[in-house]
Amino acid sequence: MMQEKSIKSLPGIPTLVLIIILGLGGVIAGIFLLVNGVSLDAKAIILSGLALMIATVLTCIFLLNGLYKVEPNQSAVLSLFGKYVGTNRSQGLHFNNPFFSKKKISLRVRNFESGRMKVNDSGGSPIEIAAIVVWEVADSAEAVFNVDEYESFVQIQSEAAIRSMATSYPYDPQKEGDVSLRSHAAEISERMKSEIQDRLSKAGITVIESRISHLAYSPEIAQAMLQRQQAGAIIAARRLIVEGAVGMVESALDSLKERGVVELDDERRAAMVSNLLVVLCSDRATQPVVNTGSIY
Repeated sequence: MMQEKSIKSLPGIPTLVLIIILGLGGVIAGIFLLVNGVSLDAKAIILSGLALMIATVLTCIFLLNGLYKVEPNQSAVLSLFGKYVGTNRSQGLHFNNPFFSKKKISLRVRNFESGRMKVNDSGGSPIEIAAIVVWEVADSAEAVFNVDEYESFVQIQSEAAIRSMATSYPYDPQKEGDVSLRSHAAEISERMKSEIQDRLSKAGITVIESRISHLAYSPEIAQAMLQRQQAGAIIAARRLIVEGAVGMVESALDSLKERGVVELDDERRAAMVSNLLVVLCSDRATQPVVNTGSIY
């Protein structure tokens, strides 16, 4: 596997000045020979002057090809006839072998949001999921030579990792303590980041962050799942209400017994418990019935 290595380069501005001086000197010398050749009517001197000017111009053009610029948070990957030579990360104008080919790679932090993908969670329920991935190039040589079109590679492999991760967890926790896509955002983000990083490491990419940006049941089951969630919430609320009502009834019976307000046999105690539970657990206002006769 190709790995990045640094390469030294000549400073660009001094080299550019030298090339300009060389070019001006060659052109001036060629003009001098050309003028002398014309005055002396010497064709050899004229041809020498022309040849010197042409050679100087072509040499300067060739040397200018060795200049290249590296911007902040950018690297230049250099290769010679298909062989990797090195990478320059120093910003500014530089000069290297004019035969080197130079490919600029951005080292800036980038991000993309995947499209909404339809997958099945671990329970087989179809869901829609999308995620945001924040990444950067850590190794320029690997990004250029180990994969073809590393930006496209990042997107495709990230979406594949998101699909794989989504099938490993349920949408909602099946029981208390289970990790699910909806209830454990931090754990899911770390797992997704790890899976994406495993797939992108060969391309010299570092994943900085990944998080779910969209999560929902597929439209064809969304209504049914909403009803199930509502039913679960209602059951949980009713359970809490019943537990509270039982405690209140128990406290009321104990208080009546301790204070000696009334002595209740088992049948009347059961009737009182039933009436209190109806009052406390009902979701509507109860209508009292006043008995004006004997309780017997």
